[in-house]
Amino acid sequence: MNWIVIATVIYVIIAIAMIVLILMQRGAGAQAGTGFGGGASATVFGASGSANFLSKSTKWLAIVFFAMSLGMAWYASQHGGRLLPAESDSIGIMAEAAEVIPAVPESPPAAEAVPVPPPAAPAPAEAPADSPGDDSGG
Repeated sequence: MNWIVIATVIYVIIAIAMIVLILMQRGAGAQAGTGFGGGASATVFGASGSANFLSKSTKWLAIVFFAMSLGMAWYASQHGGRLLPAESDSIGIMAEAAEVIPAVPESPPAAEAVPVPPPAAPAPAEAPADSPGDDSGG
């Protein structure tokens, strides 16, 4: 496995962990939630509460996240935005699929083709004949 792929997977895992840790932290209005049983969750992380553990974890995850962001940006600028080395011309599984699937679908055989009758020709339009009872002429 390419080290760029491994770094990208770690990058996504760190981003998800940061989101979870940030959402677990108490905000400025968190005291209102203690009436609904939110105060008991602080005992999970010890006597000092979750603020110390969560804030330190978030800080170090953010440092690693920003360092990886800078490293990946530098790598992309040096290698022309390519994630894989330039000698890799194959597109993986899709290269094999392109060889198997024809580009143009085959037409059905002539024996199975159903002839379509031509459209009926319209009858020529006849000029209306003046009837003797027509009083519109004047």
